[in-house]
Amino acid sequence: MTVRAYQAADLPAMIRIWNEIVDEGIAFPQEELLDEKTGAEFFAGQSYTGVAEEDGKILGLYILHPNNVGRCGHICNASYAVASEARGQHIGEKLVLDCLKMGKELGFRVLQFNAVVESNVHARHLYERLGFKQLGTITGGFRMKDGHYENICPYFREL
Repeated sequence: MTVRAYQAADLPAMIRIWNEIVDEGIAFPQEELLDEKTGAEFFAGQSYTGVAEEDGKILGLYILHPNNVGRCGHICNASYAVASEARGQHIGEKLVLDCLKMGKELGFRVLQFNAVVESNVHARHLYERLGFKQLGTITGGFRMKDGHYENICPYFREL
C-alpha cells in the first residue's frame, strides 16, 4: 500500500469514501454530501490531500490544511477517511503518519484535531499511541446523526 498525493482520477473513489463518513454522522462535522463539482473543489482547496492506494484501488484519504490564520497559521488540522470495507487494516495509521510528515514539510509546527468524538475509541487510541496529547473535553460538542450530543476531545502533537 502506498500513500501519495491524490490525482483527478481518484476523485470518484475519494468522494464516495468521504460521503460514507459524512453519511454515518458520527465523526465529521459536515452534513452536506460532496458531488463531482463540490468534491473536486473541496479536495483541491486543501493544503494537501493524500490517498491510500493498493492495487489501483483507493482505500482511504486525508486532508491537511491550516487550523487558523495569522499568528496561529503554523497550526494545521487534518481529517481522515477510510472506506468501510477496508477498516481494521491499519490504513488510518499510515494516513496519519504520512500527514505528520507532510505537515512538517509544508512548514506547519503543530497538528491539532479540534473535534475527535469521545466515542471514537479507535481513532483516540491511534492518536495517543502516535504521541498526540488530549487537550481536554468539550461537553456535548458534537451532534450525532441521530440528534444526541457527545463529547469531543481536542488533540495536538508538535511536528
